[in-house]
Amino acid sequence: MAIRNGRMAPQWLDWKNMPHLESLENKLVVLIGGGGFLGRNIAQELLRRGARLRIADRHPEKAFFLKPLANLGQIQFVACDVTKPATLAAVMHGADAAAYLVGSFGADQWAVQAEGAGKAAAAATAAGVKAFVHVSAVGADATSDSGYARSKGEGEALVRAAFPAATLIRPTILFGEGDNFLNMFAGLIRALPAVPVFGPEAKLQPVWVDDAAMAVALSLADAGQHAGKTYEIAGPEQLTMLQLHEKIASGQGRSRSFIAVPDALSSIFAALPGTPMSTDQWNLLKAGNVASGQHAGLEAFGITPRPLDLFLDRWMTRFRKYGRFSAKQEAA
Repeated sequence: MAIRNGRMAPQWLDWKNMPHLESLENKLVVLIGGGGFLGRNIAQELLRRGARLRIADRHPEKAFFLKPLANLGQIQFVACDVTKPATLAAVMHGADAAAYLVGSFGADQWAVQAEGAGKAAAAATAAGVKAFVHVSAVGADATSDSGYARSKGEGEALVRAAFPAATLIRPTILFGEGDNFLNMFAGLIRALPAVPVFGPEAKLQPVWVDDAAMAVALSLADAGQHAGKTYEIAGPEQLTMLQLHEKIASGQGRSRSFIAVPDALSSIFAALPGTPMSTDQWNLLKAGNVASGQHAGLEAFGITPRPLDLFLDRWMTRFRKYGRFSAKQEAA
């Protein structure tokens, strides 16, 4: 760790080529969807930098664990429904900056990823908010056949129309210790001797949630530098879905048989009611989840993205047969 302005600064940040987050000190930042996985990590980064936070979420209690990390009066929790403009107007009152972090794979995609994003940006403009960040997704495309990608693309257009200086950030799949991505596969690999792999050759480029959180925080800290720009943020390596499964099994010290599921069978499985994967999710997986290279990435923020291998062995400890007391090769 290095010392910057009296604070501990991670060595991996390129401090010579990035704005300092001290510009957010005592500023009120609204995190819409701040109770989610990314939002909770952004909140921790902003709290460390002295920002005042308003966590606006349908279930703000999901972020109550942040209370001990904040000084007295530094954090608020507010119930907010992005489909109701009145609640958005209320949470934007008095704010200096805001980030829209809401996403869904459900039937409400259009309501929350498109209309909700546009309404939030309009509320921010009306409230005089100086910086607005919209977290979209890699592959966002208003003309896509995928409902998820299409609603994300339409949301970007609505945000731009309501808040032209907004910063759009398109992350790849986020990974982190408490995610719903790695942990889902890790649980299956722990439980099953033979694991089906859907889209085994699909390419992924997962990005660490803390790297994504830092990019959002820096966008909020330096609105002038990032205003009106679009970024694609991704991890440093591409790997296939099969390779990801193999990495997770190795981290657990388990020998597993992986069964590559043919695309035709995967498509039928996704179309069945009650399955954990929808047709929309299958189409997204098949298309892959990697940066297109058409927009600047984490390097624009002075961030060197960190690979999955840096963390995976430690995170898989709890999935081993004897946890931290087990040698990897002893897990079954």
